[in-house]
Amino acid sequence: MEPGTKPIVHLCLRAQWEAAQATGEYRTSSLEEVGFIHCSRPEQILGVANSYFQKTDNLALLWINPPRVESEIRWEVSDGQVFPHIYGPLNLAAVLAVSELSPDVDGIFRMISAPK
Repeated sequence: MEPGTKPIVHLCLRAQWEAAQATGEYRTSSLEEVGFIHCSRPEQILGVANSYFQKTDNLALLWINPPRVESEIRWEVSDGQVFPHIYGPLNLAAVLAVSELSPDVDGIFRMISAPK
């Protein structure tokens, strides 16, 4: 897979995504703290969810079209893998779809829902 040719994903609380609808752009605390929005390739997101969001409900998985992202995307190594990072706010027009991500009853994420 060539970076930038397939959708990337970002996991957040549904309330954060809903708040972005009112402001017209999506921002995260990581953007303010480290300068970028964490994203993943779809095949990486279960690992991310289980590392940082275990047992969390009401999550939204943003499916992002990289060519539509107005901020710079850098592919950077973290924990031995290459992840996409968005260096700036995410413009809403770059979000292709939003799907739900829910843990199983034991709090573990095992499956992602493809966008509709």
